[in-house]
Amino acid sequence: MVDKPASGSDENDEGSSPYSPQNQKVVDVHGVLLNDRSIALTGIFIFASIFTLYFALVIILPVVLALLLSFLFAPVVRGMKQLKIPETVSSLFLLVVFIGTIGFGFYRLSDPATEWIAKAPESFRNIEYKLRKLKKPVEEVTKVTEQAQQLTKIEKEKESQTVKVKEQSYGEILFAQTRDLIIGIVLVITLLFFLLASGDLFLLKLVKLLPRLKDKKQAVEIARQTERDISAYLITVTIINICLGSAIGLAMFLLKMPNPILWGVIGGLLNYIPYIGSLTGIVIVGIVSFITFEDLGHVILVPFSYLLLTALEGNIITPLIHGRRFAVNPVIIFLSLIFWGWIWGIPGALIAVPMTVIFKIVCDHVESLNPIGEFLGN
Repeated sequence: MVDKPASGSDENDEGSSPYSPQNQKVVDVHGVLLNDRSIALTGIFIFASIFTLYFALVIILPVVLALLLSFLFAPVVRGMKQLKIPETVSSLFLLVVFIGTIGFGFYRLSDPATEWIAKAPESFRNIEYKLRKLKKPVEEVTKVTEQAQQLTKIEKEKESQTVKVKEQSYGEILFAQTRDLIIGIVLVITLLFFLLASGDLFLLKLVKLLPRLKDKKQAVEIARQTERDISAYLITVTIINICLGSAIGLAMFLLKMPNPILWGVIGGLLNYIPYIGSLTGIVIVGIVSFITFEDLGHVILVPFSYLLLTALEGNIITPLIHGRRFAVNPVIIFLSLIFWGWIWGIPGALIAVPMTVIFKIVCDHVESLNPIGEFLGN
């Protein structure tokens, strides 16, 4: 008599295997199987990416800035190509116009900025004079505290050897920062020129690597749509900020603030940083107003006007123009500001929102990333 093999033995062995789905804790998320190993590798990849972004600032930041500017200028280069203008010539022309505009702006604003820097000591003395009444009670409390410390202090003479550490001078620090800034600007301009002059070279190479015709068409469609959306967003935001800066400059002129053009330019640039930029601008013009004017009503009217203009832009004009097309959750925007500001400082805060919007646009156009795009949306 032949014994039949136990029917449950194989199942029990499979269930007890360390590679079974039960022991690997497999989770099915939107049809994608995730186990402990894949989750751990994803965490390591994210940590390594943040580490690289933080310590490779000098290399990665110019690349990101060049890519953002290429999205802005690529449609212009393509339009000039239709007019039989070579991409190299149109790219060089756009760079000359762009650099000339930025240089002219810095040249015109250098005198007012230098004047305010020169007046800084006098301005601080003026602030101290106006706040003297508020400082008197604090000074009295400080004197009482010092007298109490003198009464309870036990004087002991101790001989100690002082070791002086040579620190970098301000000139050396300024030279190092200026050198890094110049290197970064040269890298951005050079890379931007090659990106614009190359045209669709990288897209064509990507299309060649894809095996199926359907994938090739989808890649071209996603690339074109993403470029159009990103270019439209950057151009729209830039125009809005120029108009807001002009309105702020006009308001400062009507309120008799010194150098109104300077405050208009600062207001337009700071508006690239949501929330924090507006708050910073309000504080700056509030301090200058406090120094400049004696009447309390006039002092308050200057930052209030700045607040009114930025609130009008942020809550009515920008949502009306963009609608829900580029709407991003305010919580996500704030977290993005914190993250990119921590990684790259002020430049990171300036590009935080464009980077988030670009990521959302890509997620909206890639089917597998649609849930992330929906999560980022407002």
